[in-house]
Amino acid sequence: MQIFIAQQNYHIGNFTANTAKIIEAIQAAKKKQADLIVFSELAITGYPPRDFLEFEDFILKSEAALATIALQADTIGVLIGAPARNPDPTGKRLFNAAYLLYDKKIQAVQHKTLLPTYDVFDENRYFEQATTHEVMQFKGKKIAVTICEDIWNLGDNPLYRICPMDILTEQHPDFMVNLSASPFDYTHDEDRQAIIRANAIKYRIPVFYCNAVGSQTEIVFDGGSFVFDAEGNMVKKLPLFQEALEGTTILPDNQIVGPVQETADRLPLHEINPLTLEPELNISQIYQALVMGIKDYFAKMGFSKAIIGSSGGIDSAVTIALASAALGAQHVRSVLMPSPYSTEHSVDDAVKLSQNLNGPYDIIHIDKIYEAFLTELQPIFGDLPFSVAEENMQSRTRGNLLMGIANKLGYILLNTSNKSELATGYGTLYGDMAGGLGVLGDCYKLQVYALARYINREKEIIPQNILDKAPSAELRPGQKDSDSLPDYTVLDQILYQYIERRQGPTEIKTIQIPGADDALVDQTLKMVNRNEYKRNQFCPIIRVSPKAFGVGRRIPIVGEYLL
Repeated sequence: MQIFIAQQNYHIGNFTANTAKIIEAIQAAKKKQADLIVFSELAITGYPPRDFLEFEDFILKSEAALATIALQADTIGVLIGAPARNPDPTGKRLFNAAYLLYDKKIQAVQHKTLLPTYDVFDENRYFEQATTHEVMQFKGKKIAVTICEDIWNLGDNPLYRICPMDILTEQHPDFMVNLSASPFDYTHDEDRQAIIRANAIKYRIPVFYCNAVGSQTEIVFDGGSFVFDAEGNMVKKLPLFQEALEGTTILPDNQIVGPVQETADRLPLHEINPLTLEPELNISQIYQALVMGIKDYFAKMGFSKAIIGSSGGIDSAVTIALASAALGAQHVRSVLMPSPYSTEHSVDDAVKLSQNLNGPYDIIHIDKIYEAFLTELQPIFGDLPFSVAEENMQSRTRGNLLMGIANKLGYILLNTSNKSELATGYGTLYGDMAGGLGVLGDCYKLQVYALARYINREKEIIPQNILDKAPSAELRPGQKDSDSLPDYTVLDQILYQYIERRQGPTEIKTIQIPGADDALVDQTLKMVNRNEYKRNQFCPIIRVSPKAFGVGRRIPIVGEYLL
């Protein structure tokens, strides 16, 4: 039997485009004499559809698309994800379902059992848990069909009380197919391989795993679909961050045809993260995820041009380079806006960056605008000394100029704030925190430097001086980030323990991070919690870590904890 995996990039709610893409893959698989083609979780709607699922019209369109696709399933079986109605008046109105289509009709349906409700997932909000588990019969084979989370309940600390495969294995399936929409983070590819291998070994059957690819606002899906044989050997891996259609032969005795490939061998617990921040860890994958995140956000929103405030600092430089890779340098407009406190080398560095990328740039001096604000506010400010108010005024002036150009000329403003800044509130609301998409908001400062080095791996794109100089907002004479924040080599390690690993102050102090005394740990956690109100007003952030700011981290704005 020839089984094809269709690793595809869907557009949430774009039933016309999604259906056309799915049918194109079915036709291509037919030409290669495929018996069965597998698509990802909720492929027809795109994942995650969130509250679109509450609209009857949305479900009707999904059902119409499913019926259209079923007509293509004549000589080929199609396993595909879509919502299914719950006929029982009790419980949620929908299931997250996998449909087997063949002979131009629905042959079988399996509902998802384990509904993740943590981090970016909120499936229990919309879906009812499966109550029945039956293998699907197809061309003499018994297929155990699972959906994403259904295969993750292994390890020493399972999240759920049941494993769907423990039930299905009693029916002696020949192989398992898992339809997934498993988001990217820089630790997840290895964990994913390990969990699929663990399933193959535990249940002694081959596993065909189909994952989605593409970015959906803040969530990136990296693909990397797999086929494992019954001994836990990986015999096929589809590429990361690319659409792909690849076939595998399973023999009558359920042996898999294909060369054995290297695979991860550790069985992860749920949400295992490195014990400390490793800035270089999988930096090439982070780069690909960020490029895909920008590219898909623009394409799916119908935009093509980005505008970025270019300061001559590391964050804006990396953002400009990433956007240029995603959209083409000619579509990325850099705007340099020196203030009275900007250094000459910062302007020169920003110009050199744009020249290296062959991208357009403008220079707008904000001195007169800034002075006009000070003049108009002088009767109110009086003789009060220079403070953060004057600093923020420069940042908000830049934000206004960028948004004015964006509105006038049809650009999307990309935000350049990094995770270290967002964590500690080191940014200006409606100023440098403005934007339509946060590119680096899930990358600590140390990771931003690692990205810069990766971008420069073959030739100097980001001027070396930008990597070498001390980071500064340049909003007052001689300002350095270190005036307000601990050194990033210390700060980022504290933040990582608190945000990614959810360690409290006592645990963090026990770790004894070099350069971090007890008072600094307390001060840092206080900065994080008291600045939740800023992050709550921030734009969507491309998620690349196991715990990103945004929908996956829900902290009260008004709370007393650690303040």
